[in-house]
Amino acid sequence: MPDAFVVRSIDEIRFWSRIMKEHSFFLRLGFRCEDTQLINEANYFYKLFEGIEHKSHAFGLDTDPSSIRQFNTEVHTAVSHIWVFKRKILGLILTCQLPGQNNFPLLVDHVSREANYFRNRLEELNQGKLEPLQDAILDENVFFLKIMADHAKFIGHLLDPSERKLVDQAREFSQDFDQLLFQAQDLSSMRPQSQTQPLLTQFLDQNRVSVKSLRDFKQTARDLIYACKIKSIIHPLLADHVFREAERFLEIIDMFEGVLTASGKKRE
Repeated sequence: MPDAFVVRSIDEIRFWSRIMKEHSFFLRLGFRCEDTQLINEANYFYKLFEGIEHKSHAFGLDTDPSSIRQFNTEVHTAVSHIWVFKRKILGLILTCQLPGQNNFPLLVDHVSREANYFRNRLEELNQGKLEPLQDAILDENVFFLKIMADHAKFIGHLLDPSERKLVDQAREFSQDFDQLLFQAQDLSSMRPQSQTQPLLTQFLDQNRVSVKSLRDFKQTARDLIYACKIKSIIHPLLADHVFREAERFLEIIDMFEGVLTASGKKRE
């Protein structure tokens, strides 16, 4: 049987290194032509995470755990550096030092939160201190519900205003996920008393319905953008990027529900 630490580490790095690489590309697209230093830094991080992504696919599930632990440390350093880069950009934008650039402050904060999430996950894996199931369910959902709410807002702002129906749909998703996030934060603040199997199962079921709807909306928008059938300033890669993150969230929800169901049957 493959080592669980190895399997989880490789999976996390393969997914999130690609995300970090694409963040570098999206940030670069938003800079002004005179921002040569920032453009060069973005290009550096693109190549860095492209290399990490390729290296992650060279590891097999039978790789010695010590090699993966060393790789996790290497990746953690890279992620820490790109997190600093993203926060620097956010500071420059919020102090009006990059007038005319096209990266939303919320988007820069968003991509830095994902870097911090990735960095923390690598630390947890290397230390063997992953959260207990009930805590992980709440914390992962709080994190990803905020990510999904952000995505809906970005889509609504990057579609051409004349795409009124799609813009309205994006706004509805934004409001839906804001409400789901508030509910998740309330449930989280009630822990540990709120961490019963019935409440957590209902929580996951409700979130899955909304995430599936948003995932399908993103998939439709992505396909329309690729076919040049709607008006927007959304890069096709960005459309696919947010779709993959919704798919990731669904996989996590399904994993949690599977473990909850199995643990419930054991108690019976």
